[in-house]
Amino acid sequence: MKRLLAALFALSFAPCLALAQAYPTKSVRIVVPFPAGGGTDVVARILSQKLAETWGQQAIVENKAGASGTVGSDMVAKSAPDGYTLLLQGTQHSINLSLYKKLPYDTLKDFVPVAHLAIAPFLLIVNASVPANSVTELIAYIKTQPNGLDYGSSGPGGGAHLAGEIFKTTAGVQLRHIPYKGGSPALTDLLGGQIPMLFDPIPTSIKHANGGRIKVLAISSAARVAAAPNVPTVSESGLPGFDVVSWFGLYAPAATPTAIVNKLNADVNRALALPDVQDKFKEMGFSTKLMTATEFDTHLRAEVVKFAKAIQDSGAKIDE
Repeated sequence: MKRLLAALFALSFAPCLALAQAYPTKSVRIVVPFPAGGGTDVVARILSQKLAETWGQQAIVENKAGASGTVGSDMVAKSAPDGYTLLLQGTQHSINLSLYKKLPYDTLKDFVPVAHLAIAPFLLIVNASVPANSVTELIAYIKTQPNGLDYGSSGPGGGAHLAGEIFKTTAGVQLRHIPYKGGSPALTDLLGGQIPMLFDPIPTSIKHANGGRIKVLAISSAARVAAAPNVPTVSESGLPGFDVVSWFGLYAPAATPTAIVNKLNADVNRALALPDVQDKFKEMGFSTKLMTATEFDTHLRAEVVKFAKAIQDSGAKIDE
């Protein structure tokens, strides 16, 4: 009887295993819920090229922008769970659950996390006129200001905004958020002295550090990065445990067979480990952190909790 049950059990999984071994047998669509040219799109195009080479099938990047990534995400959530329509999203996927009063999908129930792709830390930068050369000195300076300090971001509810909010609560200082319509105008105003402080992605701000117009105080990730090896982390600079970064992940619709999810995870992790992919990411100030699908699911849930608190503390909301 035991042998019979074991045989029946094996037979029940045979079709799934065969499906995964054959997958993919046609083009795979990778939906990026943001416009072309941004960080999420660049990561998608680097990855899609390598997956196409591995599979012998096209991996087509499709930009479906709108509403902070919710339009494209909703499209994938409602797609067939067969592995042929995937979502490549950034940190915003873990933020939107708390940022919007109502989403057309459930972030945790309507997707299965496939693979963690890359990490993009922020640099904590200040205008050269700010009398602080370290995080400790910045915190002390902010505490001397009757109204605290202003800080800019690329917009309300984004990773840079919430990095500032988490910094505020962790350091116990008073900060006022100044939202911009994008990172470029925020950086322009910091360079011009209109705002004193900003959390900004490495590629756009590091090139200004040697010009003397800004000071780079720290990096927001838990560990230092190769793109800025001499920049200390916020955590080692007086706020232990501080770790707020942008990150990118790949998702499939809920109910996608586990065998396909696991094959995707293995293929993606293999692509991310390639030296040329590592080099391209390093040029952008990104780093990879390979995870199993289960580990990535745990990471996503922890980020949802972290950003939910930051959103509650800041009062950030988008009513759409």
